[in-house]
This record gives sequence, structure tokens and C-alpha cells, in this order.
Amino acid sequence: MNYAINVKGLTKRFGKKVAVNNVDIAVPEGEVWGFLGPNGSGKTTTIRMLCGLLKADAGEGTCLGYDFRTQSEEIKRETGYMTQKFSFWEDLSIRENLEFVARVYGLPKKRKLVDDTLEKLGLVSRQKQLAGELSGGWKQRMALAACMLHSPRLLLLDEPTAGVDPKARRDFWTEIHKLSGAGITVLVSTHYMDEAERCDQIVFISYGDKVAQGPVMKIIEDSGLITFTIEGERARALADELRGKPGVEFVAFFGAMLHVSGYDRALLEATLAPYRGDPALTISETHPSLEDVFIQLQDRAARGAS
Repeated sequence: MNYAINVKGLTKRFGKKVAVNNVDIAVPEGEVWGFLGPNGSGKTTTIRMLCGLLKADAGEGTCLGYDFRTQSEEIKRETGYMTQKFSFWEDLSIRENLEFVARVYGLPKKRKLVDDTLEKLGLVSRQKQLAGELSGGWKQRMALAACMLHSPRLLLLDEPTAGVDPKARRDFWTEIHKLSGAGITVLVSTHYMDEAERCDQIVFISYGDKVAQGPVMKIIEDSGLITFTIEGERARALADELRGKPGVEFVAFFGAMLHVSGYDRALLEATLAPYRGDPALTISETHPSLEDVFIQLQDRAARGAS
């Protein structure tokens, strides 16, 4: 198997704080991987080390076949990096931004290249609009176009859809999978569970440690989590009452219902048994969602870090 990213022992410290702790990542070419984790978990730091914007304190391996520690310039030339914050010129039009980026990369046939990119990303009708006047979804699409101008083999996308409406997020992911189908490898950090579920595999990182990796369904199955739903008029009122009871690891709201999760089936059943006789409540077992597992992994990592 050919890997776009294959690094081991990736580590970064800021003073006494360990931002990334001995992380291994091996992403096959042409796949879409999701980077999941709470704020401050080390996702952005990892992405910046992989593309050579930040020097690792430890680790070895390759990115696009280049040594990620000594050949960062080669990696940058073949990588598209989309930052969390919109980082283009708001007083320039979409076309002017793309033309500037093409000049920075020293790309040939700039006009045709920009024309083709505008067409590919559905930006032709807006090409003269100032970037600062664009909505979040259109800014995101323009940023992706700028990342793709130099035909990268790897895309690193750092929370690219934060603050973007659901339709724009869906359209964005359609483009991502088209790019993946063309052989481009994508590593995207996200807080959205539905986006993580669109990835071939996800990596969960918390407090600098990699705590889970694999396809979504395998991570859910491997979690060992048991989840019950409680629906009904009194369901919301039970949240505080159930927290801390035997077998209950956490309780979370999902719309009008509660998800009650834990690892010990017998204890969970015993805790929920007194509520089953209430005609205003419906209690049933369900498959844990990725969000259930995300909360569980985050809580477990927090306890380990304290």
C-alpha cells in the first residue's frame, strides 16, 4: 500500500506543555481521513507539522514520499492547506485572489488555469465579486479553489466548514469526494459528527494523544459502549437524576430524548428498571452514535489527563 502520510512518534512541545504526544499516522493515497477532537487537542499542530509549517520535536516518516522533517519545501509544493480562518484578500475579487495565488506559485498559463479552476468549483458567475462580500460557504469554496490551483497531491483542511450552513457543508463535501476520486488524499479536521462519518477513517486525538483510529463503525463497535434512549414528557427532567448512578457513564440530550450510556449492561439495566413502569416514558436500547462515542472518548481522555 502506498501512503500519502506515514509518520511515527510525532511529538511537539510548547515549553512544558505537550501539544502532540508520540502520534502515529499512516494515510493511504486517495483516501479521506477525518481528524476529530476537542479544541486544543493538537489537531492543528499536527497538520502544521505534516506540511512543514511547524518543526516537530520528535518523530520520523514521510509525507508524499518526502522526509517530513528535512524536505518540508518539497512537501509544501505538493500540498494544499486550508486554514481555519479565511486567509485571503477581502478587497480583491475571487478572480484577483486566484490570479495572485497562481503568481505566488509561479504557475504557467495562469489565465487558463484560473478559468478552469473557477469552472471546476462553480465560481464563474461570482468571479468579479469581492471576497469580503462573500458568505461563509462561498468563501470556503474560493479558499478550496486557491488550494487546488497548483494541483496538489494532498489536501490538509483545518475545520474548513466551521460556521457554514448545512447545504454549503454538503456541497463542500461533494467536492472533497470528487477530489478523492481523482486520487487526491485529504486529511480534514472537524467538529461535526456527520462530516466525520463521510470519511474513510477517523483519528480521534485528545490532549495531544491519539486515542482511537479506524472506520467509524469499527470505532463505535470497539468502544464497548451500551446506549439506551429515554423518550417522553419527563425525559428531560431525568438527566440530572440519572447522572452518577450505577452504570451510567454519561447522559446526553438528543433532541427531545436522552441517551444514557455506559459499559456495564447489568448495572445500566438495574438503574433504568424503576423508570420502565412509568407510562409517560419509553426506554429502549439503541446503537451508540459516533457522538456518543466522541463524548465517551473525550471524557475518558480528560480523566486520564487530570
